[in-house]
Amino acid sequence: MSVFIELIVVFTLAWVLAARRSPGWLWTAATALYLLVWPFYHELSAWVLAPVWLVFVPLAVALGFPALRRTLFSARIMKLFQRMTPAMSATEREALEAGTTWWEAQLFSGAPDWSHLLGYPQPRLSDEEQAFIDGPVNTLCSMIDDWSITEQLHDLPAPVWEFLKQQRFFGMIIPKLYGGLEFSAHGHSSVVMKIASRSITTAVTAMVPNSLGPAQLLLQYGTEAQKEHYLPRLACGEEIPCFALTGPEAGSDAAAMPDRGVVCRELFDGEQRLCIRLNWEKRYITLGPVATVLGLAFKLYDPDHLLGETEELGITLALIPTTTAGVEIGRRHLPLNQAFMNGPNRGHDVLIPLEWIIGGQACIGQGWRMLMECLADGRAISLPALSTGAGKLAARACGAYAAVRKQFKTPIGRFEGVAEVLGRIAGNAYLMDAARGLTTLAVDKHEKPSVASAIVKYHLTERMRKVIDDAMDIHGGRGICMGPRNYLGRVYQAIPISITVEGANILTRSLIIFGQGALRCHPFLLEEIRSAQDSNVERFDGALFGHLRLLLSNLARAVFHGLTGARFARAPEQRQEAVHYRQLTRMCAVFAVTAEAALLTLGGNLKRRESLSARLGDVLSHLYLASAALKRFADQGRQAVDRPLLEWAMQDCLYNMQTKLFEVYANFPGRLQGALLKTILFPFGAVYRAPDDALVQRAANVIQRWGAGRDRLTEGLYLSTDEADALAQLEVALERTTAAQPVLTLLRRAMRSGELASGDPESSLVEAVAGDIIDARAAAQVRAAVAARRAVIGVDDFPATYWKEEQHSWQQPSTHSHQAGRSTS
Repeated sequence: MSVFIELIVVFTLAWVLAARRSPGWLWTAATALYLLVWPFYHELSAWVLAPVWLVFVPLAVALGFPALRRTLFSARIMKLFQRMTPAMSATEREALEAGTTWWEAQLFSGAPDWSHLLGYPQPRLSDEEQAFIDGPVNTLCSMIDDWSITEQLHDLPAPVWEFLKQQRFFGMIIPKLYGGLEFSAHGHSSVVMKIASRSITTAVTAMVPNSLGPAQLLLQYGTEAQKEHYLPRLACGEEIPCFALTGPEAGSDAAAMPDRGVVCRELFDGEQRLCIRLNWEKRYITLGPVATVLGLAFKLYDPDHLLGETEELGITLALIPTTTAGVEIGRRHLPLNQAFMNGPNRGHDVLIPLEWIIGGQACIGQGWRMLMECLADGRAISLPALSTGAGKLAARACGAYAAVRKQFKTPIGRFEGVAEVLGRIAGNAYLMDAARGLTTLAVDKHEKPSVASAIVKYHLTERMRKVIDDAMDIHGGRGICMGPRNYLGRVYQAIPISITVEGANILTRSLIIFGQGALRCHPFLLEEIRSAQDSNVERFDGALFGHLRLLLSNLARAVFHGLTGARFARAPEQRQEAVHYRQLTRMCAVFAVTAEAALLTLGGNLKRRESLSARLGDVLSHLYLASAALKRFADQGRQAVDRPLLEWAMQDCLYNMQTKLFEVYANFPGRLQGALLKTILFPFGAVYRAPDDALVQRAANVIQRWGAGRDRLTEGLYLSTDEADALAQLEVALERTTAAQPVLTLLRRAMRSGELASGDPESSLVEAVAGDIIDARAAAQVRAAVAARRAVIGVDDFPATYWKEEQHSWQQPSTHSHQAGRSTS
C-alpha cells in the first residue's frame, strides 16, 4: 500500500511540474529531494542509490549549465535536426512565413486563454458602414435582376455599373484621403455578404477590387506617387482593376511561372530609361475583360546587370494600363453561367518603365511575399462573406419553405428527415457567420492572419457547398427549375468557383492549414528551424528546451483531461457553456500532442504525407470554428433561443475533431505508435457524438418560426419589399401560414370531436363557417395562407421558342489558348 501511495505522490508531482512547464532547475531540485528522502522512507542505507547519484549528478550538471548543455546536447541535436528538415524553395518559405498569427496560435499551443478570446471586442459596424448598407447597398440590391444578368445580358446592366462607381463600391478599402470609403474589414465583409445573398455576379464584381488586387497592394507597398495617381481613380471607378497571377502552366505553383520580364534600357516616352520588356499569358482573371489597369505577376531577369550583379531577380509585380502596346485583353471565360467579367489576357514584348513596378525598385523580387500577405486579407474577407451570405440565404429560405410546403397534408419541416437537414443548415449558418466575424476582427486589429484566413476560406466554402446541397434537397423540383423565381440555382452553380479560387481547396487543406500552421502557430518550431539554418546553437538551445517543456505540459494535461472527462479544465465562466470550453481545452492539448508526435515521427516527410497533414489541419480548423461559435454566443448576450445552434456547432466540431484524430492514428507510419497515442489520449475511446435527433429538431425549429432567433441568424441578408420577389413572397407565405395555424388547429379539433367531417381542414372552410366553428375572417386567413403557399411553390416555365438561336446570339467560343486577337465579347 505504501508503494502505491509513493507512486501516486511521484506521479502527481511529475504531473504538476510538467503541466506548469516548470524550468529545468525545479525538476532537478525535485528529483534530488526525492533521492535524498527515498532511503529514509524505505529504511535503507543511502549508499544503495549511489549508482543512481553517479548518473543523476553529471546529467544534472550537464543540463543545468547552459554552455555545457549546448556543447553536449543541443549542438548534436541541431545537426540531426538540420538533416531532418527539408530544404525549402524561396517561394515556399515566403508563403509559409507570410502574414501573422491570431487566435489559432493559442489553440496550437495546447493551452488557450479563453478570457483572452472573450476579451476581444464584438465585431460591429460603424454608423457610417451601417448607413451605407441600409442605403446604397439596399438600393443596389433592389436594382439587381440576377436572372436577366446571368441569362440574357451576361453582364451587369449599365446603370448597375454606374451605380457601383458613383457610390464607390470599388473603394471600400481605400482611405478617405484618396476618395475611398475606408471601411473596416467587418464592414467590407458585411457589404459583400448582403450583395451575395442577392447576386453572386454582382458580389464578385464588387469584392474583387477590394480583395487581391492593385488597391490592396498599393496601400501596403506602393510608392507615394503610385498611391496618389491610382488610388483616387480606383476609388471612383475611373480605373477598373484586375490582377493577373494564374497562367496555363502555373496555378498554385508560382515557382513554375513562365511569364518573364527582362530589364533593358530603351526609349520610352521620348527618353532613354530603364525599362522592362514583358511577355506573359494569363487566364481566369476576374474583371480582366473590362479592366483599364492590370496588375501583373512575373519573373524578372537582369541579364545585362543593369541593376546589379544578380541576374534572376525573382517574382515581381507591376501595374500596367491595358492600353499599353502589346497588351491583349477582352476575351471572356464563362464560369458556370455566372456573368461576372472573367477572361484571359496576354502580353507580347510589352515595354514598361521600371517605375511601374509596385513599390518601385525596392520591391523587385518581393512579389510572392507581397501577394501572400495580401491574399490573407482576401481569403479572410471576400470568400467567407460570400459563403456566409449563401448560408444565410439557405437558412432563411429553407426554414420558411419547409414550414409552408406541405406533403401528406403536413408541413415538410415536421418530417424528421427534413428536420435533420434543416438543423444542419441552421447550425452551419451559425458557425459560418461566427467564423466570419472572428476573422474580420483579426484583420481589423491589423493582423494578417494567414492560417486563420486559410481555415475560413476552406471550411466556409465547403460548408456553403453542403448548405446549398441541403437546400436543393429540401426544395426538390422547386430548386432545379431555373428561372426568375429560383433563388438557389445560380448559387448552386457557382459553388465550384469559390472552391477553386484564391487557393484551390484541396491544396489549402492538404498543404496550407497545418503546413503553415505548424510553422507559424507553434511557439517554438519556426525558431528551431531558423536557428538551425543559421547554425546558432544558443537560439536553438532556448527553442529546443522551451519546446520540450511545452510537449511535457500538453501531454500531462491531455492525459489528465482524458481520464477526468475534462471536468477540471479551466473555463472562463461557470454557465451552461462552460462544458464546451473545458472540452475544447482538452482537445487543444490532444491536438498539440498528436501534432508533436507526427512532426517527431515524420519530420520533413510530413509535408509529403498530405492526407495526414490535411486531417491535422481539420482538427485545428474545427478548434477555431468552435471558438468562434462560443465567442459569438457570448457577444450576443447568450440568447436562449440561439442555444440549440451553439450546441449543434459544438457537437459537430468535437465529433469531427475526434473522427479526424482517429483517422490520423489509424494512418500513422507506425501503427503501434498510432494505437498507443489513441489509447493514451482517448482512454475511454470515442466519447463525442454527432448532434442527436432532438438537438437537430430544436435547431431546425429556429429557422422555421418567426422570431428573434431566425432574424439574428440571418441578419445582413437582403430582403426585398417587392411583392413580385420570390423571397419576399416566401416571407409573406410564412407570415400567413403562421397566422393561419390556430385556425387549422381549431378545425382539426372539431374533426376529432365530430363537429366537422374528417378531411383536409383547408378544404372544409365553407362547412366550418356554416357550422359556426370559425368565422369568415378566420376562413379568409386560411385562404390567404393557401394562396401564398401556391405562389411560393410555383416554378418558372418558358415557351418552346425561348432557346432559339436568334434569341441567344452567342459568338462562337475560342477553344484554343486565346491566340486570337483582341475581342470585345
